[in-house]
Amino acid sequence: MAKRPPSPCDIEAGPRGTRPPLPPSPHFQPPTPKTWLSWLVPLIFAANIMMFVYTMYVNDCPATTGEEECLLSAYLGRLSFQPFTENMLLGPSITTLIKLGGLQKKLVVEEGEGWRLLSCMWLHAGVIHLVANMLSLLFIGIRLEQEFGFVRVGILYLLSGFGGSLLSALNSKTSISVGASGALFGLLGGVLSELLTNWTIYENKLAALLTLVLIISLNLAVGFLPRVDNSAHIGGFLSGFLLGFILLVRPQFGYVSPKHIPPGYDIKRKPRHKTYQYLLWVTALIILIFGFAYGSVKLYNGETPYIVPI
Repeated sequence: MAKRPPSPCDIEAGPRGTRPPLPPSPHFQPPTPKTWLSWLVPLIFAANIMMFVYTMYVNDCPATTGEEECLLSAYLGRLSFQPFTENMLLGPSITTLIKLGGLQKKLVVEEGEGWRLLSCMWLHAGVIHLVANMLSLLFIGIRLEQEFGFVRVGILYLLSGFGGSLLSALNSKTSISVGASGALFGLLGGVLSELLTNWTIYENKLAALLTLVLIISLNLAVGFLPRVDNSAHIGGFLSGFLLGFILLVRPQFGYVSPKHIPPGYDIKRKPRHKTYQYLLWVTALIILIFGFAYGSVKLYNGETPYIVPI
């Protein structure tokens, strides 16, 4: 999505006092936005890969299921996969996923293991599940981190994952939930709200918006396939969408920071943000706090617990 190039500063008055006005400097332009080095997203990628390898090591299919039943046991040994009849995604057993932190509402509510709302983000049901999520992470996350830095993208990722897990637990049915899908849909939601809240700096706005909406719609449609938990996708997306209004706000087009104005010039400067950006920031913060609080209360004081897979 192309952004407008920096424009020359609007200089409408000369220097203070009675001195003759200074000519505008050809070098006096808003600085080029800083590009961050992306290291957090690759670190998250590596952590997910290592966690999956550890999961398969703990699973130890030959010892628990029998070497003759495990897939690729002759080549992978202890890291071999459970039979297709138990896991079609080339991964571990349900027992192993629960042991390592898979989301199960009964354990969260009755055993007080609330940490599972976050630990399930780092587990995956199988190689196919892992590859699909990690490709999405690299495709979306690296660009966001380069533009907004690791702090804001890290907060966006974790809180979106929490929001996805929370809604998944509230709407669960019969299985456990694992995967980074909620966090990844949060990144997609953040990209959408970033486009809307920073509307003035984009060129080809309508094309960018339609393209993004199409990508989001296709990803959400996948959630209607059997054994896929769309609740985690929707919860993560909504959390990320609201967080984008809070974390991914840019100065409006034409804004110049006071530190970049040469001494002696009276500059008619635009405000850093537009009014609608402030309104969206406050509204999103209120809705997000209320949603997390309401969901947490409902989870612990709601009806009979059920469980769902991501």
